[in-house]
Amino acid sequence: MTSTPQRPFLLVQTRPEVDAALAEAEAVQRLGGFADGQLTAMQLGRDLGAAPDARPDWGDLLARHAGVILPGSPYTTSDPEDTKSALQRRVESELARMLEVVLAEDRPFLGCCYGVGTLGRHVGALVDGTYGESAGPVTVTLTDEGAADPLLAGMPADFTAYVGHKEAVTQLPEGAVVLASGVTCPVQMFRLGEHQYATQFHPELDQAGLLERLRIYAHHGYFAPEESDATFARIAATTAPEPPRILENFRRAYEG
Repeated sequence: MTSTPQRPFLLVQTRPEVDAALAEAEAVQRLGGFADGQLTAMQLGRDLGAAPDARPDWGDLLARHAGVILPGSPYTTSDPEDTKSALQRRVESELARMLEVVLAEDRPFLGCCYGVGTLGRHVGALVDGTYGESAGPVTVTLTDEGAADPLLAGMPADFTAYVGHKEAVTQLPEGAVVLASGVTCPVQMFRLGEHQYATQFHPELDQAGLLERLRIYAHHGYFAPEESDATFARIAATTAPEPPRILENFRRAYEG
């Protein structure tokens, strides 16, 4: 009797930089415990830049994968439209098409940092710069709903996580559930329905990964130039081992 092969997970990347995209894919696979062949990386940011007219068949693509992971991005969804590059607008248009399928077919989805803006705005959340946070470690606290959620199984009530974002959720739509919060940013993680999640912090980055990412995006406004040395020193002095469990729990919940 032939067994049915496991469907891989789909990693949808929006970073156009080759080095950043490759390092990101490696980190997601390693930190999430994905086996070889269990994670398919789709470099959407590069693909759309090379072929602007390309339009993925999201229905077919998502049907062939166990779930979707959308990691961080150099883009900020709430930026004024006239300040966005043509590539950013194409990326956001495709992510909106993808999320239509995710929500209509109830596909498992985990958005990390950039996922808050994309998923949040798609369902009518107010996403703006009110609760942005400079790059570095913060303390995240589970809500009662978060403590009971399977994606946060094994997580302590309070844990250190890495952030760095210029936008955040100011108001969630009715039906969304806050799973984790912070002092500076009230919505650090939320869930829609049973299978769509977004974190404001980065479960897909460890200390080395965050430092590397900040060097690549040193001039993208994630920290003030005069605070560069202090920012890097603060990150280098702090570890955040707990958040990658979320990636592991997502994999365990939906593989097979």
